[in-house]
Amino acid sequence: MMADRFRVAVAPVYLFLCLLIGGSSQGVWGNAILRLLAVALIAWAIVDRREERLVRPVKQLLGITGLAILLVVLQLIPLPVAIWTALPGRELVIEGFRLLGIKLAPMPLSLSPNDSLAAMLALLPPLGMIAAMAGLRAYRSDLLAAALIAGTAAGVLLGVLQASSPDPENSFWYLYRHSNFGVATGFFANGNHMADLLLIAIPFIAALGSSVRQGAKDVRLRSATLAMVGGGLAVVILGLILNGSLAGYGLLLPIVLASLLLLFAPRIASARSSLIGIAVVSVAAMALLWLSPVGGRVGTAAAETSVTSRQEILSDSLEMIDRFGLTGSGLGTYQRVYALGEDPAAVDRVFVNHAHNDYAELAVETGLPGVMILLIFLGWWGTSVWRMLKSPAADQYAFAGAIGSAAVLLHSLVDYPLRTAAISTVFAMCLMLIVLSRRAAKGDNDLRPTRHLVVG
Repeated sequence: MMADRFRVAVAPVYLFLCLLIGGSSQGVWGNAILRLLAVALIAWAIVDRREERLVRPVKQLLGITGLAILLVVLQLIPLPVAIWTALPGRELVIEGFRLLGIKLAPMPLSLSPNDSLAAMLALLPPLGMIAAMAGLRAYRSDLLAAALIAGTAAGVLLGVLQASSPDPENSFWYLYRHSNFGVATGFFANGNHMADLLLIAIPFIAALGSSVRQGAKDVRLRSATLAMVGGGLAVVILGLILNGSLAGYGLLLPIVLASLLLLFAPRIASARSSLIGIAVVSVAAMALLWLSPVGGRVGTAAAETSVTSRQEILSDSLEMIDRFGLTGSGLGTYQRVYALGEDPAAVDRVFVNHAHNDYAELAVETGLPGVMILLIFLGWWGTSVWRMLKSPAADQYAFAGAIGSAAVLLHSLVDYPLRTAAISTVFAMCLMLIVLSRRAAKGDNDLRPTRHLVVG
């Protein structure tokens, strides 16, 4: 009995820990701890194999992940001089060897193997969450939602202290040396990533409220549940106000509309038609975000004076895609190769560390193979969501997972939320809930129709 309780607590505890110490790549020790724990979870899931097999969607997702890991491994294998020198975009490297008077030697496809290896190791936390949910097969959706909401609320409380600091850049409450000082970043370094967590929390607040509301027979308990949902939403909105992220404001309306379906739609499948209108609102919101400056904040000078825009970075990224061709520059090398094309006269204290469009950044780093793997994953996600919406057994947590993962995928068009262990682990949880979270049948309406053979 105690062992079963421990197994059930593993996934939500790991999720909560990721939210606390996995908010930035600057947290070296925190990320190291999360990766070691992920390795332990993966090993535990492999050793503790039970009779139940992994469902097909999970196997497919693991297969896609395996392709991504294989691609990075291939990028790290040293290539003969005749091959790597023929790859597009290697002219500066060859020139560097010549200027230093060094004989050309075998080199891998990646222009920065250490960065590529570090980027691959960043997959461990989300894989650990998949192992805890699909491998150990001992999780509760409501506990995962509670852990997510608790981590978000803790981040909002920390954000209140950060935003009220008289000297933000020297404030004790900011956890990382490089951060968006002056706004509420919570346990993150980037305020947009905190905004992403706040947005993801909204459908899970609604899902938890819907779960309690459906099981409540007392009118007072139902009213209390609605009050709880309203209070949770108020905390999230407070966090977004203190955060000031344009991305948070832009995606708030479609996510709230979709989340309300969890409370008021009688069945998950009945929400499909409403999602079309919500999708239109989401596209409009993304168009507005695309026109906003990088790192823009509502009510700050940075939102009006940012020199580098998303359009400029995308234009440079498209040139880099053409420069490095079908093979790419190597996973995790974007910051280094972007600097190669910058005008030295225009370089100042502001530098570009990411493309603020994860899809374009992956195209630069991984070329055509990476784009193909990405398209396969997006096809898997769309198919899984559609099947979930059609299934009469899908519960509110599966629907919340669809909304949360959609928020991350949309936000990745204008930012890089999945580059943090916290958001990537939450994203993995959302994916698992889409394909695993199902409600138990309580009556005839919850069961599939039974076919009978009548012999006359």
